[in-house]
Amino acid sequence: SDHRHVLSSLLSGALAGALAKTAVAPLDRTKIIFQVSSKRFSAKEAFRLLYFTYLNEGFLSLWRGNSATMVRVVPYAAIQFSAHEEYKRVLGRYYGFHGEALPPWPRLLAGALAGTTAASLTYPLDLVRARMAVTPKEMYSNIFHVFIRISREEGLKTLYHGFTPTMLGVIPYAGLSFFTYETLKSLHREYSSHRQPYPFERMIFGACAGLIGQSASYPLDVVRRRMQTAGVTGHPRGSILQTLCTIVREEGVVHGLYKGLSMNWLKGPIAVGISFTTFDLMQILLRRLQS
Repeated sequence: SDHRHVLSSLLSGALAGALAKTAVAPLDRTKIIFQVSSKRFSAKEAFRLLYFTYLNEGFLSLWRGNSATMVRVVPYAAIQFSAHEEYKRVLGRYYGFHGEALPPWPRLLAGALAGTTAASLTYPLDLVRARMAVTPKEMYSNIFHVFIRISREEGLKTLYHGFTPTMLGVIPYAGLSFFTYETLKSLHREYSSHRQPYPFERMIFGACAGLIGQSASYPLDVVRRRMQTAGVTGHPRGSILQTLCTIVREEGVVHGLYKGLSMNWLKGPIAVGISFTTFDLMQILLRRLQS
């Protein structure tokens, strides 16, 4: 029974991550390009970038780097959702609660632990995806080419460049995302006549979770992207503090550390809403098939 539970969580999480990231891939690529450049972000400039990318490189180029995203997101989402279910069970037993009835602090801890577990195991794939998103097709032909060139030209340790800000960012992001979603579902059960939320309600809960989680961790996301792509964008390679100070000095706090946040407010809630809803509905479907 435990093995089936873990397997269904892994499968549901993988599908949830794949659908969510593919849906927002063009917006995600645009956001990364602005994050790693010194250009000022605006909705007009973002649209112009999308439009000229489409004109110069074709429609499918808007999804450039999505194959690397899938290679990273499928295991990341599978591990994160599955780990979250397991952490909930462990903490539930420890605190004498069961499943989704965890009190607030353990609920926050379960989400943070799930995020750090998944990020630790899949980090090099995230770096490869960022490199592919900000470079022309001629530089890296595929995922394996990125790994080979980085290993040969910059050293294997480069594959973990930006790992620390990732860990610092994923704790509030994953913790608050899962905490918000689980709390909203718990409140729904308490105050609604329906035991299970409708799919559109799950989407709204997930959107709120994504908005809160991504807003809290966004400056560290910008720092992480700068560190990951320093070898190909001309930015100096440095520590978290050096990168942070450089961004603030050259671009300011709001225009530098929060560059592209408005786009994240568009794509983040969509992606997180899709992923949480897909995971829950897949879990319900698999439980029914098993029974």
